[in-house]
Amino acid sequence: MTMIILGVDPGTLVTGYGVIEMTGKSHGSFRAIEFGTIESKKISSMPKRLETIFTRLQAVIKREKPDEFAIETSFYDKNAQSAMKLGQARGVALVTAQLAGLEIAEYAPRVIKKAVTGNGNADKSQVEFMVRRLLNISEHQKQLPDAYDALAIAITHALRRGTGSKSSKTWKDFIENNPDRIKKK
Repeated sequence: MTMIILGVDPGTLVTGYGVIEMTGKSHGSFRAIEFGTIESKKISSMPKRLETIFTRLQAVIKREKPDEFAIETSFYDKNAQSAMKLGQARGVALVTAQLAGLEIAEYAPRVIKKAVTGNGNADKSQVEFMVRRLLNISEHQKQLPDAYDALAIAITHALRRGTGSKSSKTWKDFIENNPDRIKKK
């Protein structure tokens, strides 16, 4: 089984994205296909920043043809204005994935950190270190931390998906999502 997953770490100034390929079932091997950032720091208007995120993510989806999409959930900040802006970036990324027909999964920051480093309170440098190790990325391929965060999101989804931890709303969904976990009589 081969699956291509696009992970996104949304932000209005810098949005990280990472595309990985997972081969095999249940903690198969991972390979980074493409990763980077969408930077819109120099764009003054919010609508233009959001358009940049949309068009760049669309281009990644068109190029890499992912099977699934994973994104970090919102976290609450003391600054309501920052939270609203982050929500707009998340919304644009979610709409981009939805329009492409991708299955969408969302993960909390602590879940991502725990999945990749084993510690839900890991800092950005620990996440980057483990992502580099898991995907065999050399020091020469330096990116902003947002790109490694996006790869961590994609890895988290692959690990969750590979272990059958995909959420199911009904028993019928569970059986369809996890055929390998059903004992036949």
